Amino acid sequence: MRFHPRLRLFAIVLSLSFIPAFAQTPDVQKTDDKDTKKAAPSKESDPLKREITPEQQRKNAKAFKKEVGESYKKWLENDVKWIISGEELAAFKQLSNDEERDQFIEAFWQRRDPTPDTVENEYKEEHYRRIAYANEHFAAGIQGWRTDRGRIYIVFGPPDSIDSHASGGTYFRPQEEGGGSTSTFPFETWRYRYIEGIGNEVELEFVDDCMCGKYEMTMDRSKKDALLNVPGAGLTQYEEMGLASKTDRFNGGNERLGRGAFNSDLTSKEFDRLELFAKVNRPPAVKFKDLEEVVSTKIRYNLMPFDVRVDFVKVTEDTILVPVTIQIKNKDITFIEKEGVSHGVVNIFGRVTTMTGRIAQTFEDTVSIDAPASLIADTAQKSSVYWKALPLKSGRYRVDIVVKDVGNGEGRLGTYRTGILVPNMGEERGLVASTLILADKMEKVPTKDIGSGSFVLGTTKVRPRVTPANGTPTSFKRSEKVNFWMQVYNLGVDQKTQKSSATIQYEIVNTATNKAVVQTTENSSDMGNNGDQVTVEKSLSLASVPPGVYQLNIKVNDNISKQTITPIPSAKFIVE
Repeated sequence: MRFHPRLRLFAIVLSLSFIPAFAQTPDVQKTDDKDTKKAAPSKESDPLKREITPEQQRKNAKAFKKEVGESYKKWLENDVKWIISGEELAAFKQLSNDEERDQFIEAFWQRRDPTPDTVENEYKEEHYRRIAYANEHFAAGIQGWRTDRGRIYIVFGPPDSIDSHASGGTYFRPQEEGGGSTSTFPFETWRYRYIEGIGNEVELEFVDDCMCGKYEMTMDRSKKDALLNVPGAGLTQYEEMGLASKTDRFNGGNERLGRGAFNSDLTSKEFDRLELFAKVNRPPAVKFKDLEEVVSTKIRYNLMPFDVRVDFVKVTEDTILVPVTIQIKNKDITFIEKEGVSHGVVNIFGRVTTMTGRIAQTFEDTVSIDAPASLIADTAQKSSVYWKALPLKSGRYRVDIVVKDVGNGEGRLGTYRTGILVPNMGEERGLVASTLILADKMEKVPTKDIGSGSFVLGTTKVRPRVTPANGTPTSFKRSEKVNFWMQVYNLGVDQKTQKSSATIQYEIVNTATNKAVVQTTENSSDMGNNGDQVTVEKSLSLASVPPGVYQLNIKVNDNISKQTITPIPSAKFIVE
């Protein structure tokens, strides 16, 4: 199924996925229509291709330090710190106004788009997914993206395998490290089968010699040896046999590995490791691409109803992930029966613009719903949910969404428009939290799906219940579970332990009696938190909860920074 001619003009940046809201809802198949193309930045709009006189370069560099806004500095220092090239960084610092900087940022992502003949930019999507994953998994007194493991993950993606020694302990050296046994600090070896521009079978070692979770990448394989500086301990096989002395390890060289039967060529291998170390510390190569213009059209208005939910999740100091959830009642979709199968098609387009009218994000897709004709009456009583997460800077935006029922002969449309304030969740804001999400489904995802796919936030699939447009609280049956998800950011970190300490209090109150039916408190240290961020995930059976209207309240107390927050607004729901 292809787009209606009018909808084919809509620009898309991010593809969306469409899945049923409830287990009984039929599967949804996505139909792509990617005839739309992007425009190549001209020499006038792309600073890398524009000539600047030496005198103007000096003036622009001086003005950059004085005048450039915090949002642009954070984009450089946080969002693209690990991937921006030296040439691009120098060019950015030569820009003289915010309009040029906005053009630069747009061109920056366009250069990296692996599919310039489509309107999606998979590189940008994947980049922010990796940042979010790094923050959740590699934090250690500092944000996960700032750590060595975070940087490598962001630049090169997940390794093909990880050899983890999270507790250290006894370690039997391979022969190329001298053989014998020793005790080690916690360490990990990441293996990549191939990295473009670096080579095959790439191995990177990270060592936590402070025992604080802050794994540092090292080219010295002896860094993990906890007994390296202890005389007579942790000897290699040659040292145990008296054929070598442990003091020989300290006679120069980048690695302090003892002699062994298969490491006579350590010196030549050190040069290989030096070269590898230099390569992985360089930003990834950029291919400059010409792209065609993205065309957008005016959003029309009609009467197809649907509900929308917008959430906010921190990715970096200056970038917020904004999941947009669209819920459509199946009874409002026109189904056409053919060969015993009822087929419904919906086109969805969305656009996010700044208050000045600049387009920040667009998304578009065609989706289809199939159900056996015999079950169409039951299918019509259900709803289906449509989700996409958009990375945005903090600030005010306008969101426009249009939904088209393709099966309807008149091409019935429904529209939605609202203003949103994407919050600033930077460190300077102190203790803050993401949106509190009530979900009808919450489950851990397989390792390969972490951080990607519909409804996936970090390691968890979180499918929100969307509140109806009339403001009535979302409802759950007593046979269901109510799930809630939230993240807390900028927790204080103890300088000695490099860990945070916070209490999270949960309370579910019956609004009719104003009495709590559930009350509990947890500590962040029991939730696997090891940095300034913690993820709250809870599921509650409603079997013993009487029907009524309830309010979920959460209070966070940071024991280190002595700050307290209560997510506002608290979430209300109905138990049927």
